[in-house]
Amino acid sequence: MQIDLRSDTVTRPTPGMLEAIIKAETGDDVYKEDPTVNELERRMTELFGMDEALFFPSGSMANQAAIKLHTNPGDQLICSELAHVYHYEGGGTAFNSGVTCKLLRGERGLITAQQVEEAINPPDFYHSPKSSLVCLENTTNKGGGACYELSAISEIREMCDRNGLGLHLDGARLMNAVVAKGQKPSDFGGLADTISVCFSKGLGTPLGTVLVGKKEIMKNAIRIRKILGGGMRQVGYMAAAAIYALDYHVERLAEDHRRAKEIASVLSECSYVGSVGNTETNIVIFSLAPSVSEEKFKADLEEAGIRISDLGPGRLRIVTHLDYTEEMHERVLGFLRNYA
Repeated sequence: MQIDLRSDTVTRPTPGMLEAIIKAETGDDVYKEDPTVNELERRMTELFGMDEALFFPSGSMANQAAIKLHTNPGDQLICSELAHVYHYEGGGTAFNSGVTCKLLRGERGLITAQQVEEAINPPDFYHSPKSSLVCLENTTNKGGGACYELSAISEIREMCDRNGLGLHLDGARLMNAVVAKGQKPSDFGGLADTISVCFSKGLGTPLGTVLVGKKEIMKNAIRIRKILGGGMRQVGYMAAAAIYALDYHVERLAEDHRRAKEIASVLSECSYVGSVGNTETNIVIFSLAPSVSEEKFKADLEEAGIRISDLGPGRLRIVTHLDYTEEMHERVLGFLRNYA
């Protein structure tokens, strides 16, 4: 039995999702004639209380489109030093939008309104780039699945309004935060200008992210998607998978969170583990004790049929997901408890 805990992107469609894909009604989405895509976008605007929605093939493209919509070349966006838009989108902020990033050191990738306000360049000081956008990530990837409190985002929203900055929320795993914190998607729709919501992570679809936002910002979104090469044709098959995920895969995220917390709890009791990050959702980040070989530990995991991620020297990551069963979970817990 192979147990893949590298990421929640490794999942495969469930039988019910496959049936929804096969039965999907499709059309040409470039002409906006795919009824299933149109229905997904309608549902997302309703769910988040936003004006417009647009289906993208990937989360990175949706984030990059949002940055382009909010900024002009030479501008600067403000984000956490752990942000996905900075680390894992191929330098797209510079390549696609010609903007720089001002990086803030926050707790587990979470930044505060005070930090953001202190980072804003004086608007009349033309020697520095114009601060025009704040990007938040919820949950945080490199921060171990940490969740923002709504009050913290609200404070950042008020600060952005006072200073004329846009607010984009990278919600690749936003539904994990919604379930973990007992929140509603509309809570976030009332705070951000644009939000990207990925379906191919915890929600288990093969591909797809929806960008939702305010009408005045989203009016050029389809043009930017075209420029980035994101126009799709009969993509209703994937939109059907996303609709299925909305109906059946949101509440079950609590199972992933429970299993991740149980893994974190076991790791915290093991002598070969140096530290374990706070685990709120489905991501566990931990380090080994200095005397333990990371290479040998990973090799021993592989030999046992368990795969995890390496986040760089001293940091390992486990991500629970839809395809990680209770039987697999017991095997992983047993390996971790008995490893020496």
